[in-house]
Amino acid sequence: MSHDSRTALRICPLCEATCGLTLTIEGTAVTGARGDRDDVFSQGFVCPKGASFGGLDADPDRLRTPLVRTDGVLREATWGEAFDAVAARIPALTAEHGEQAVGVYLGNPNVHTMAGGLYPPLLLSALGTRNVFTASTLDQMPKHVSSGLLFGDAQAIPVPDLDRTAHLLLIGANPLESNGSLCTAPDFPGRLKALRRRGGTLTVIDPRRTRTARLADRHAAIRPGTDALLLAALTQVLVEEKLTDPGALAEHLEGYDELTEAIADFTPEAVAEACDLDAPTIREIARELAAAPAAAVYGRIGSCTVEHGTLASWLVDVLNILTGNLDRPGGALFPLSATARAPRAAAPGKGFSLGRWTSRVSGHPEAKGELPVSALAEEIETPGEGRIRALIVIAGNPVLSAPDGDRLDRALADGLDFMVSVDPYLNETSRHADVVLPPPPPSQGAHFDFALNSLAVRNQVRYSRPAVPLEDGRMDEGEILARLVLAVGGMHGAPPEAVDDLAIGAALARAGAPEALAGELTGRTGAERRLDLMLRLGPYDLTLEQLLAHPHGIDLGPLKPRLPQVLRTRSGRIELFPAPIAADLPRLRAALGARPAGLVLVGRRHLRSNNSWMHNVASLRGGTNVCTLQIHPDDAARIGLREGDTARITAAGGEVEASAEITDSVRTGVVSLPHGWGHSRPGTRMSVAGAEPGVNVNQLLDGTLLDPLSGTAVLNAVPVAVTPSR
Repeated sequence: MSHDSRTALRICPLCEATCGLTLTIEGTAVTGARGDRDDVFSQGFVCPKGASFGGLDADPDRLRTPLVRTDGVLREATWGEAFDAVAARIPALTAEHGEQAVGVYLGNPNVHTMAGGLYPPLLLSALGTRNVFTASTLDQMPKHVSSGLLFGDAQAIPVPDLDRTAHLLLIGANPLESNGSLCTAPDFPGRLKALRRRGGTLTVIDPRRTRTARLADRHAAIRPGTDALLLAALTQVLVEEKLTDPGALAEHLEGYDELTEAIADFTPEAVAEACDLDAPTIREIARELAAAPAAAVYGRIGSCTVEHGTLASWLVDVLNILTGNLDRPGGALFPLSATARAPRAAAPGKGFSLGRWTSRVSGHPEAKGELPVSALAEEIETPGEGRIRALIVIAGNPVLSAPDGDRLDRALADGLDFMVSVDPYLNETSRHADVVLPPPPPSQGAHFDFALNSLAVRNQVRYSRPAVPLEDGRMDEGEILARLVLAVGGMHGAPPEAVDDLAIGAALARAGAPEALAGELTGRTGAERRLDLMLRLGPYDLTLEQLLAHPHGIDLGPLKPRLPQVLRTRSGRIELFPAPIAADLPRLRAALGARPAGLVLVGRRHLRSNNSWMHNVASLRGGTNVCTLQIHPDDAARIGLREGDTARITAAGGEVEASAEITDSVRTGVVSLPHGWGHSRPGTRMSVAGAEPGVNVNQLLDGTLLDPLSGTAVLNAVPVAVTPSR
């Protein structure tokens, strides 16, 4: 370490694990990153993404100044010019065409920044639009919907108590590559190995023999898309063999008899052919789950982004409930973050409703205030009142992440009057914007995990101030989003602090707290003052000053039982068999006899990647992080593919070509392409990603396949044809 270098602590913002980092800084450059051994949560763990923090932070392709389109060309502009352009166009469009003329897309990285957690709700309130689309309908919306229906709160997502469970059943999850999802857990690999060391059992249900599956006691290579059938069969076995034991949950349950009657015909024998798992194995999995002293069932993207994603997500928690493992140590519990609202007395709530409005063109019902991102292109293209004429995209790249990116690409190019992107890169989506507002690199921003702390496997709280001063010409992300709120809301020119002051006043009013509390808040920025307020009003009675005094974080202890206080259903109970689930179950029953005739496609993740937004870091490319079509040797031989051949993959949305990777880690009848690739469109400025662009797997989808309850795109178990490209 040179004489002018120093270190700074920083929570890693590059995936859901939220590991603590120790950065080495020379001048204003991050020259190294290692795990913070004293971090109360991650205790020194770091993955390749965190270790590459400096490379991402200093990426020369990151935009440094705003871009404004003039005479059809994006040119560098001042911040003032950029916000003047927004203020001149968005309010005028809404005045002429109404609030629904503006659409908003929020991408996955919003949950990885402090500003992304604080300001988008204020932007949506200022706009008044219902045309809201997010990455959730490409990922996790089924879990929100099932939680809303079961517990009355779409944000009440139980997570597996990894450190105390004796039996973990994973379905459609590969946390050794993803680092966890809807389950914030630094060092997921170490936690799974600790489970094995203490005599626990790991069961993995996955059509691929993933790194996680290779660690398991039992790996069941299910046919993709049949997760809900298997989970229904496991539930049926518990009921049939009288293995259910809700324990203390029994007094909080409603709909038990209706549920058991509805799943009676989903026997292991009935689902075996569709799942391609034998009935005795299914029964053994159910019996092992019931016999464990403490167990947790955890499902993720592989079981969410399928035709029955909401039913699968619902059945995950039904199994946790019927075995008495919901809301108990070692099972699945509800985290309590430091910025959550203080717990209230148990009482019935407003419940959770679906379809309060529908999309204009295809009539898709909303879920959690969002419409399916698969419908975004048609809402731009289709003439008529309410057509989306302006789009604001914050930290998102739906041209790559949504189905049929070619169609969306054309819609963005030809169908919009105005577009704003808040993004550090000129990527496949932001290249269409009229105004691009680039946030600073992570080292120059503060960090707090609002969303991810509410999904953490241990209650804790940590905060990072900027490790490096804001560079001249840069604008803090919180200020960018605050000024955007002012520009679209008719308050252009007001100080950005006005947005935070309004938010603080509204929060005090909701909590019934005295207005004088606003004067006691500390913090250098409006975002810090808002964090301070949330901590003070939260369940642990903390302050920002206390957090700053503990730079490695404050441990708030293991997860604790929280029922019935969590429940917001109209009945005040866990509603085991809600009406929307009952109405969708016949669709699952019809799938009992379904069996695809050909190959089906699944996606895959890589430890050194995160969706489409980390392909421009040179140190993370190469090795096994490549865009290949994985195919089983038997299928390759039948088709006539050899290792390294170019394979043509065709489906309803189009076709792509990729190099064949022949491997028995994927089961027969299944092929796999990673998602987030396809960086080949002109007009982008991502040199590393563009040098090895790969192909966009989502171009194989035409956007018509959705899980009807959640509006989530079906990205897995998609029928495809594979042929050699000659």
